[in-house]
Amino acid sequence: MSKSAYIKLVKGSKQEDISLEEVKNLFLYYQEMVSLTGKQLGWGYQEAAFPYDLQEREQDGIPYLLLKGKKPSHYYGLIVGVAKEAETNIPYIQIVLPDQATHGDTAKGNEYGKFLAKQLKGELHLFNGRTMYFNDRK
Repeated sequence: MSKSAYIKLVKGSKQEDISLEEVKNLFLYYQEMVSLTGKQLGWGYQEAAFPYDLQEREQDGIPYLLLKGKKPSHYYGLIVGVAKEAETNIPYIQIVLPDQATHGDTAKGNEYGKFLAKQLKGELHLFNGRTMYFNDRK
């Protein structure tokens, strides 16, 4: 059974809405950031920090990002999408671990969830049900 983590853009978040293109740009920023870190360290840190190919896909008219693992034995992949809660209309980013996901995918999903939540000052609901708050809750 697949698991999901959510980054909710609640009151106090950096922005009130999010698009899939903005999420893609945040992943590209993450790749650029770790690439520069790798240059400073003198080794290919980007391959270790982002072991996925970023692909845009669509199914039943719903667009999503597929992070397909470059080494399937270590990293199978992640699925990332955006939506709004039906009742509260709160926008969120959903990171899905497919059934075939590895422990590496779980770790990277948590890492990317924290990165996105920090960048957007959102509320992160982890795969294990715990919540981390990166927004100003005054």
